[in-house]
Amino acid sequence: MNDPFPRFPPGKAAIFNGQGKPFEFITRPIPFIKPGEILVKTLYTTLCGSDIHTYCGRRIEPPHVVLGHEIVGDILWIDPTHPGTDFRGEPITIGDRITWSIFSVPAGITPPRPDMPQKSASLFKYGHVLAEGEDVFNGGLADYCILRSNTALIKISASIPLKVAATISCAHSTVMGALRVAGDIAGKKVLVFGAGLLGLSCVAMCREAGAAQIGIVDPDTTRLAWGEKFGADAAFTFPESAASTSREPTTSASHGAAAPPLPWPEADIIFDMTGNPQAMKLGVDSLAVGGCAIWIGAVYPAQPVPVDAQMLVRKLLQIRGLHNYNYQDFVKATVFIEKNYRRYPFETLIEKEYHLDDIEEAFTFASINKPVRVGIKI
Repeated sequence: MNDPFPRFPPGKAAIFNGQGKPFEFITRPIPFIKPGEILVKTLYTTLCGSDIHTYCGRRIEPPHVVLGHEIVGDILWIDPTHPGTDFRGEPITIGDRITWSIFSVPAGITPPRPDMPQKSASLFKYGHVLAEGEDVFNGGLADYCILRSNTALIKISASIPLKVAATISCAHSTVMGALRVAGDIAGKKVLVFGAGLLGLSCVAMCREAGAAQIGIVDPDTTRLAWGEKFGADAAFTFPESAASTSREPTTSASHGAAAPPLPWPEADIIFDMTGNPQAMKLGVDSLAVGGCAIWIGAVYPAQPVPVDAQMLVRKLLQIRGLHNYNYQDFVKATVFIEKNYRRYPFETLIEKEYHLDDIEEAFTFASINKPVRVGIKI
C-alpha cells in the first residue's frame, strides 16, 4: 500500500439529470485519492426500488447524480492511511472483493443514537449525492466508486454471485434491520406484504430465525409463486377491494363487536415492504393482540395511512418504522447471504441484465415491467 498511486484509465459514469431526461454519459480521470479512501472497480449494480422511484419522479434526488447504491466491486487501491482492515477486522488488500454500506458518517460526527448511524448529521450516501467536479465516482452506475473514509466495508468471497453480492448493501441489510426492530421472531406468526426482493428476503430471514408460520401477500401472482422457494408457508393475493375487507372502526366499548374477516390469518408480526397506504392499513388490521407492524417500504410521498386508533389501543399494538440500516444489520445481512446464497434462489431474482451503455433501456424496462431486480454489468 506504500507504492506510488498507479495510473488507471479514465472511467465512464451515467448521469441522471431528472425525470424524462436522457442519461448523460461522461468520462472522467480518476481524481486524487484522499486520506483514508479506497478506489474500487465497480463490477455490478442492481437497480433498487428507490432508484426506480427517482427515475419515475416519485422521489427527488439532486439534478445531476450517479444513481445506484446496491454495488459490489474489487479493490484497486487503498490509501496508505486507511486502517487496512474491513469492518469485521479482516485484512484487506488490492484485488479483494468487497461490499460496503450505503452511507458514510464523517469523522467527528456523533449519531443521534448509537443504533442509528444512518441518521447522523452530514451523512454521505452513495448513489444519492450531486456528481460534480472531481466527485463523480460516488454511485453504482460508473466504472469506479471511491469509498470515503469511515465507510463500513466488508470483504466477501468471489464465489458469491455478483447478482447476489450487489444486493447485500441495501435490500438484505435493510431487511435484517427490520427483523432487529421486530424483536424475537422465533415461534411467531409472520405476514409479509410485498413479494419483491425485500419481501422475499424477509421471508427467508424469518424462516432462518425460526418463525412458526410465514405468509406473503402481493397482488402479483407471478411474484407470489416465489414465496414457497424462499420459505413461505402460504401466499395470499392482495384483494382488489381491500377497503371492503379491512376491519372498520367501531364505536363499541367492548371486544364483542364483529369485524369483517380478513383474507388471511392474524399475525404476531407484519412487515410492510410496499409503502402502499392500503396495504399498510390492512397489515395493521391483520395483527393479533399484542402484535407489531414494521414499516420499511414507505420511502416516497403517499397518502396518509388510515389507522383505527381504538383498535391500536385495545389490541395493544405497535407500529415501528425503519429507514436504511445500521452497522450491525449490515454485518448480519452479509453473514446471512454467506450462509444461505446457495439455499435460497436469490440469484434468479435478477430477472434481466443490461450493460452500463444500455442504462436507459434498463430503467425503462424496470419501470414498465416491474421485475424483482434488474442488474447492470459494469
